[in-house]
Amino acid sequence: MKAVWKAMRSRFQRRMAAILGAAAAVMLAACAWTGLRPPPASALVCAPSAVRAMPAAPALDLNRATAEELEALPGIGPALAERILAFREENGPFRSPEELMSVSGIGEATLAGLMPYISN
Repeated sequence: MKAVWKAMRSRFQRRMAAILGAAAAVMLAACAWTGLRPPPASALVCAPSAVRAMPAAPALDLNRATAEELEALPGIGPALAERILAFREENGPFRSPEELMSVSGIGEATLAGLMPYISN
């Protein structure tokens, strides 16, 4: 039975390879016939001016943010969002974004990743 299954599988693989090869050949022939060419590499690079022109999202106010808003920040999950809210409840409003480092689980690397997205 194994030999039959193996023969069926290899026959299937050969057929699929033939079908995919034929499809690729048809696509290449169509591209050659229509003169379709891939775009130049320079067209695929995003210009710095285009990146700067995009509107920036407003910074999240740490003293008004909800758990859901905090979780939307990079590197902040549900547990860390709850610790931030608990810290804010116990110690009052954040005086600076750097004060986040007093929350367990937030170090220099996490704070550096958050800085573009937060304010106080």
